[in-house]
Amino acid sequence: MTDDRTTVVVITHNRRDEVLRTLDRLERLPEAPPVIVTDNGSTDGTADAVARHHPRVRLLRPGRNLGAVGRNLAVRYVRTPYIAFCDDDSWWEPGSLSRAADLLDAHPRLAAVTARILVQPAGTVDPIVEELRDSPLPGPPWLPGPALGSILAAATCLRTDAFREVGGFSARMWLGGEEELFATDLIARGWWLAYVAELTCHHQPSPLRDPTLRRMHGIRNTLWFSWLRRPAPAALRRTLHLARTVPPDRVSLRAFGQAAAGLPWVLRERRVVPAGVEARLKLLERAQRHSTARRYVG
Repeated sequence: MTDDRTTVVVITHNRRDEVLRTLDRLERLPEAPPVIVTDNGSTDGTADAVARHHPRVRLLRPGRNLGAVGRNLAVRYVRTPYIAFCDDDSWWEPGSLSRAADLLDAHPRLAAVTARILVQPAGTVDPIVEELRDSPLPGPPWLPGPALGSILAAATCLRTDAFREVGGFSARMWLGGEEELFATDLIARGWWLAYVAELTCHHQPSPLRDPTLRRMHGIRNTLWFSWLRRPAPAALRRTLHLARTVPPDRVSLRAFGQAAAGLPWVLRERRVVPAGVEARLKLLERAQRHSTARRYVG
């Protein structure tokens, strides 16, 4: 069942044991996909361990932590029509990569398919899946699942040409909610994104993650995205909602401070989406406001 249509791209930072576990599972996939790992400046021997235990993996060592841009670096070396992202604490179910490639083959305007996520070790469905399944966005009848307004990078298979068309992930946003800007730029170019329940990705959240840093970046990047792409009333509405609902602490204050410090480049690079795209973003606001999976805590 080997399948040469998809390259798996993994980013990692100081999670040696976890990335080795992920690579072990990817190596056992029946599709036998090529794998590229970007080591984001690990200091715990991660890169050397990957090279030693998985010599067939293409290992990139930029020497610093590039965040999500580590994926951009890896995509430079991709020679397949499709890319499947996963993090060092996630992995794809056998057969899902081939099925995702079949769907992308069948639908030329489909840029990305996002999988159902099972949280390990219990195997429970991730709370975000309910939002993906119940997406309020309308879509064409040929879509293989509900239309989405964004993706979850660690559980998404994408068309390589579409990824390159929008320039990948923003270096300014680094990591934490970086998918929203990327996905909106895809949609603005006429691409479609879909959730497909028959695809499965597993996620075993790392105990080494820094939830406080992730929260700060998530708040900051949400504000930046809003002012980069949304009309002023919508951007202001989301800004005020965040100000009312995030924890009133130093982390939130720093996030708003960083967002304000970036205002000059945000205004310089601001490019409001077309009215049709904004209408879709507006449909997602209610789900975002009431989401139990998107709370800025930690």
